[in-house]
Amino acid sequence: MAKVIIAIHGLRNKPPKELLAKWAKTSIEEGLKNAKTNIELPQIELAYWADILYDKPLSPEEKDEKSPYFLDEVYTPDSKDQDIKSHFIRLHLIKVFKLLIYKIFLKKNYKLRYPFMAKNFIHSNFRDLEVYFTEDCENNPKPDCVLKRSINQRLAKLLEKHHHDQIFLVAHSMGSIIAFDVLSFIATKTKINTLVTIGSPLGAPFVISRIAASSKIKNQEHIKLQTPEAVYRKWYNIAAIKDNITLDNSLADDFEANSSGVKVEDVLIHNTYKMNGISNPHKSFGYLRSDAFIKALIEFMEY
Repeated sequence: MAKVIIAIHGLRNKPPKELLAKWAKTSIEEGLKNAKTNIELPQIELAYWADILYDKPLSPEEKDEKSPYFLDEVYTPDSKDQDIKSHFIRLHLIKVFKLLIYKIFLKKNYKLRYPFMAKNFIHSNFRDLEVYFTEDCENNPKPDCVLKRSINQRLAKLLEKHHHDQIFLVAHSMGSIIAFDVLSFIATKTKINTLVTIGSPLGAPFVISRIAASSKIKNQEHIKLQTPEAVYRKWYNIAAIKDNITLDNSLADDFEANSSGVKVEDVLIHNTYKMNGISNPHKSFGYLRSDAFIKALIEFMEY
């Protein structure tokens, strides 16, 4: 049985598929080199869906910074000059903030108290999520529903292609929402050896509420917030301490174990990605070369 890494990217437009896949592989190779291991990487497949929502990819050749196709962040090696701190106070405040936000915005049945606020926020800031969160899409021909189904199918088809292989699925940012949906509600018979979510917003109230609603439909009024049944060995959720997208960096208190006993394991890291001296703790390249990610990958390869 072969082993394969399947990756799915996050929101907003991306560089061309081949370039993004190349940079992802280079990031992982950098992490393996730092770990002083010589394991051979298996095949890497990218569930690329940016072209479904955007007419052209971001271009390294575009020099106009005002152009919608300007690529402002590329793969850059770790500069090794990071000021790593514990951020104890920040982490404590995040826990308090999470409890407060959940109390304000989530009812006990996981319905949002102020759904219009979430919709307005998503509409103003995240067009990708707005499309993907379109409701009542089963057999619905409206354009956003067609786009949503196409996004899901990009990942579902890759999982089907490799259904005889041992799969290491890594999902970044919005890609973790897509992966969770596909594994929980679409490709439910898929077998995933290891799921790794990086920079994931799965713990955000508006995401939790939506997952609960989908679960209620799928499970005939019974809500299951749990590790997808498709995952049979490990689910690691890797969150960078200063990544604002993963402001809720603990998913273990949101999702129960599945019937195989697989429960999400939260891992905090420092994402060291920098571009022109500016840090981006949410960038996938920084996550992919992190010690925590490389440890999970080596564990998968040696399993």
